[in-house]
Amino acid sequence: MTLAEATHPDGDMLALDRQVCFALAVANRAVLSVYRPLLEPMGLTHPQYLVMLALWGEAPMSVKAIGTALQLDSPTLSPLLKRLEASGLITRTRSADDERQLVVDLTDAGRALRTQAERIPGAVVARLGVGLPELEELHRVLTNINRAALQAGALNS
Repeated sequence: MTLAEATHPDGDMLALDRQVCFALAVANRAVLSVYRPLLEPMGLTHPQYLVMLALWGEAPMSVKAIGTALQLDSPTLSPLLKRLEASGLITRTRSADDERQLVVDLTDAGRALRTQAERIPGAVVARLGVGLPELEELHRVLTNINRAALQAGALNS
């Protein structure tokens, strides 16, 4: 018996329930739906939350550094930053060293929001009902897959 036959009754390699891309897409939507009601009272979408996480770890940052950290291109990142600035959570200023670079920093309100955000990871774990060791293993596996995909040329335009 081949691996395909062992993992799917009819051995169909194109069966939807065997596709990694399908499992990732469904898991992504499901997990983000867990985050949504937790982030809503903070006035953040999940992509904005990711920007804030980057800044809470290392502000100030250049727009380019944020894009690299989040693996986002400028056309995707710019509207996120504009909305966060309009919300009063960040500032965007030209670098004194290089006028071509925009530097993003947290406002006092953006720094203060971190206290609220500290409850998010625990609340997500509790709502998922999955053990922390399983989530840590999933994180490790996904990080390895992302690294391999990037080395294979993913996200290169």
